[in-house]
Amino acid sequence: MPTSTASARPIHRFILLACAATLVAFHLGLIFSGLVPNLVSRPLHLALALPWIFLFSASTGLISRVTGYVIAALGLAASLWVALNHNTLIDQYGFLEGDFQIAVAAVLLVTVLEAARRAINWPLPLVAVLALAYGLFGQHIPGEFGHSGTPIESFLGTLTIAEGGIWGSLTGVSVSVVAIFVIFGAVLNAGEAGQGFMNVAATAAGRLNGGAAKVSVVSSALFGSISGSASANVASTGAITLPAMTRLGYPKRLAAAVEAVASSGGQIMPPLMGAGAFVMVELTGIPYTSIMAAAILPALLYFIAVWVGINAYASRLDLKGMDEADRPDLKATLITTAFFLVPFSVLLWGMFAVGYTPQYAACLAILAGFLLLFTDANFGFSIKKTSLRMEAALVAAARQVAMIASIILCASIIIGVLSITGLGVKITSLILSVSGGYLWPSLFLTALACLVLGMEVPTTAAYVICVSVAGPALTQLGLEPLQAHLFVFWFALLSTITPPVCGAVFIAAGMINENWLKVAVTAMALGIGLYIIPLGMIANPDLIGLSDAPLAALLAFAQIGLGLGCISYGLIAAGSTVKKAALIGGGLVIVFIQLAFG
Repeated sequence: MPTSTASARPIHRFILLACAATLVAFHLGLIFSGLVPNLVSRPLHLALALPWIFLFSASTGLISRVTGYVIAALGLAASLWVALNHNTLIDQYGFLEGDFQIAVAAVLLVTVLEAARRAINWPLPLVAVLALAYGLFGQHIPGEFGHSGTPIESFLGTLTIAEGGIWGSLTGVSVSVVAIFVIFGAVLNAGEAGQGFMNVAATAAGRLNGGAAKVSVVSSALFGSISGSASANVASTGAITLPAMTRLGYPKRLAAAVEAVASSGGQIMPPLMGAGAFVMVELTGIPYTSIMAAAILPALLYFIAVWVGINAYASRLDLKGMDEADRPDLKATLITTAFFLVPFSVLLWGMFAVGYTPQYAACLAILAGFLLLFTDANFGFSIKKTSLRMEAALVAAARQVAMIASIILCASIIIGVLSITGLGVKITSLILSVSGGYLWPSLFLTALACLVLGMEVPTTAAYVICVSVAGPALTQLGLEPLQAHLFVFWFALLSTITPPVCGAVFIAAGMINENWLKVAVTAMALGIGLYIIPLGMIANPDLIGLSDAPLAALLAFAQIGLGLGCISYGLIAAGSTVKKAALIGGGLVIVFIQLAFG
């Protein structure tokens, strides 16, 4: 585990906090500093992230530490060189001049690849390496999947000194939007907001049958809207909900599955939806508020399906609600709720009432959350506790910003190669050819690609890569851009609960000491909405049209919700095979009736 600030040596703690404060101050300062050239802000974004990947990580072994220091130093120097020489580099139009600039480009690419490898392991960097190899040597591939070749100075230059590669628009989203909301989430989590989520959930659902599981659903939906990470969600809310469920006699496989499924849904839950929503804004040009409006009904359907599944298990296993002694009183709930409700209210007021940009509104919300770090649920004040909360917020924000930066920068290499070589267009043509020009086979191929790519690749990275190659094919076949992007984004989540690589399931199963495969099977039944709802968006596009046609959207919501409820209950509830088949079959007909009669 990374060293905590409280237990670190004084000099190490000082360096850690100085780097964290610098990173946070830089990203907040960009919002208020006016127009900063992209070839300044984006290289500095990488430079500030490097220490958290290479120096302050959990790396063990002498070789790993030494190479970490060397790569971090070279990457920092190369990033600063780009920022300092941005005026000259702009005039080169992505063409490297001389061996020195080629060396700088090589250092930057190696740094980005190794940063991603250390942050999230091999899969994404390996895809990026294959993309680079294709860009460098693809002219030797015969047939339509070869390319005409690009001079190495132009190819590497476009990726490293222009805005067509690692300094592209996706990195811009990471710099100016994602980082701000990560800081916002870190500030909330450092205070009493997390306990507020749990208290609201326990008060609202704790007394119901299957109450402990429903508390997990509600708290994960709330927490996930700011964390944007299924794994972080499981680790945070699961530490409280998993012991509560097992203490009430829930089977371990069910307890772990509930937490994994609920935590996975946090990434699709507005208003924040993690990094994916802001990347979607950049890729589609659709306003954030429109994406949020389109995403809310499908997200609610997902959690409703989980809720129905929990009710089915509760009827089978006679699962009781939480004891009154384990539920917070009304006063504690109201007080702790304020710790997340006040910052969220400021955020929503800034975006909707005043019309500020999301990142400017988030800065105001960060200020509100920062002020709340000075006290706790008992309205006590302690300089030591306040300083520890602030340190926790800074360090958590810096680590998460660096993690996302490493992912997005690596994904940007792939996107850059697709653009430079025209490979993206060729893959789009291949999808259209294999599917025979039909939409639903194309959707199946896209879903399969999302599942495969999502194995050990974070949701946002899987979404970006898949939508870059499959998105154009889906839109050519008649889907609206928002439909295509939401479809891919949802299916990029499949690997969180679907074997063989199901990260949220592994973590939940490990926390409760249960066989992961049993948990995965139960999670797939509970999380059936993850497989059905994206298809429902295609069958009935009204579901994502809340801002344009609210009545039609609500009717689609009711229709798909009814069908999904039948499917979920049929999969889980006790009963004869005939009854189960009738419920599941009838539910599928209701969900997809639009295809036959629409």
